[in-house]
Amino acid sequence: MKLPTLLLLAAASVSFAADPALTIYNGGYAVVRETLPIDLKSGVNQVSFAGATAQVEADSVILRDIAGKAEFQILEQSYRNDPVTQAMLLSLFEGKTLEFNRREVNKPDRVVMGKVVRSGFVPGGNFVEPIIEVDGKLQFSLPGEPIFPSLGNDNVLKPTLNWKLNSASSGKIAAEVAYLSRGFTWEASYNLVATEKSDIVDVVGWVTMNNQSGMTFNEAKIKLMAGDVNRAQPEYPEAVPMMMADGMARGAAKVVTEKSFDEFHLYTLGNPATLRDKEIKQVEFVRATGVKAERVYVFEGAQQYNRRGVSAPGKVQVYREFKNSEANKLGIALPKGKVRFYSQDADRQLEFVGENRIDHTPKDEVIRVLTGNSFDLVGERRMTNSSEDGANRVATQTFEIKLRNHKKEPVEIRVLEHATRGGNWTLTAQSQPHEKKDATTLEFRVPLKPDEEKTVTYTIRYTW
Repeated sequence: MKLPTLLLLAAASVSFAADPALTIYNGGYAVVRETLPIDLKSGVNQVSFAGATAQVEADSVILRDIAGKAEFQILEQSYRNDPVTQAMLLSLFEGKTLEFNRREVNKPDRVVMGKVVRSGFVPGGNFVEPIIEVDGKLQFSLPGEPIFPSLGNDNVLKPTLNWKLNSASSGKIAAEVAYLSRGFTWEASYNLVATEKSDIVDVVGWVTMNNQSGMTFNEAKIKLMAGDVNRAQPEYPEAVPMMMADGMARGAAKVVTEKSFDEFHLYTLGNPATLRDKEIKQVEFVRATGVKAERVYVFEGAQQYNRRGVSAPGKVQVYREFKNSEANKLGIALPKGKVRFYSQDADRQLEFVGENRIDHTPKDEVIRVLTGNSFDLVGERRMTNSSEDGANRVATQTFEIKLRNHKKEPVEIRVLEHATRGGNWTLTAQSQPHEKKDATTLEFRVPLKPDEEKTVTYTIRYTW
C-alpha cells in the first residue's frame, strides 16, 4: 500500500536520534538515552521525536541540552502511540466508499469501488473480519488493496514524543532524550566445567539481554545494572506486556567491565551492540580458569524425617562451594543468575550434573550452590529416646544418625541438626564433637572411607 504524500512528508520532517544508549535493569525495564539534534528558534518551537519505544513511561521523559548552554522551557509534552495501520485507516472511512486495487492472475490490475461497512479495526489488537459492500453485495474480506486519500499530518507512523518549547535564543543544540521503558530484561548465567571428580572448575559467565520494547537500537552503548532497585508500585495494577576476571587468558580484552555505582553494580559492554526488537542477545562477561569449587555433602535428616518416617533412608545433598575472591581467580561482583555445572568424563565429553541459582554476590563472599542428591551416599535419622518433665521445665531427646558411603573414594558428610523445641539447649552426650552454626543449628562433620558406615548419636537437653 502506498502511503499518502502528506503522511510521508510528516514522517520525513521528524528529527531522528543517533548514538542510542541503554541501561537495562533486572526489573524488566531500561533507561533509554538518545541524542536529538534540534535547531531552535527564538520563541515557541515544535519538536518531535519518533524514536521512542512502544512501552515508554511517558511521565519519566527528560529532554535536556547535553552541553547545558541552551535555555528553553518545556511548555507541553505529549506521547502518541497510535501509529498508522491499514486497519486503523479503514476505521476512519467506515460508511464511506474507497477505491480498492484488485490484482488477478493473468489479468491487468483494476480498481474496484467498495463501501467500508465495518473496518475490522478494534482498539487493543483483537481481530474482527472487515465487511465491504461491492456492487450492492457484502463480503467478509477486502476486495483488493485499499487506496486512501490524504489525511493531513495528524497521524503518526510510529510512537512519537512531541514537545512545545519556548527558547530564549536561537541555535543548534544536541539534546538528549532520556526515559524509562518497559520491555527490557537481562540476566546472568554461569557455566562451570570440571573434570570428573575434580574440585577445580572453569567458569564462563554470560549476560542475556531480551528486547521486547517494540524498538530496534542500532549500535547502542549498553550498560547493565545489577541490584535491587526499588520502584514505586502502581496505584492500580497494570497489564504486563508479553513478552572480567583475573583468571582470564592473558591478552584477552574484557568484553564487559564492572564497577560499583551508588548502592549497585554497573556492567558496561566494551563495544556497541545492535539490539533488535524481539531479539535475545548474549555476551560473555566472565571467563576464569582454575577456580576451586569444593564438593560439600550435607545430610539434613530432620526435614526428611518428618516427611518420610523414622526408618526410611534419606538423601545426602551435594553442594558446590567456592569463594568469589581474586585468590580463587574471581573477585568481581557477580549478578544473580542461573549456575549450571558440567563434568568432563574420561573421554572428555561433557555431562550436565546440576543447576541452581545464586543471588547478587559481592567479591570475597562464599557461594554455596545445591546441585542435586548423591546416588551413593545414604543417611538415616531416628529418635531413640524422648522424655519431658513439665514440672521442672526440662525435656531431653536422643537421636541416632547412620551414614553409609557406597563410593570408591573417601568422603566427608556434614550432618546438620536443629534445636526445635526453643528455650535454652545443650548437648549432654555426643558421639563426636559438633560445631554450633547459629542459635538453633549444630553440625557434625563425619569422614567416611569407601563402603564404610558410621553412626552419630547425641542427646539434647532443653530448659525453659
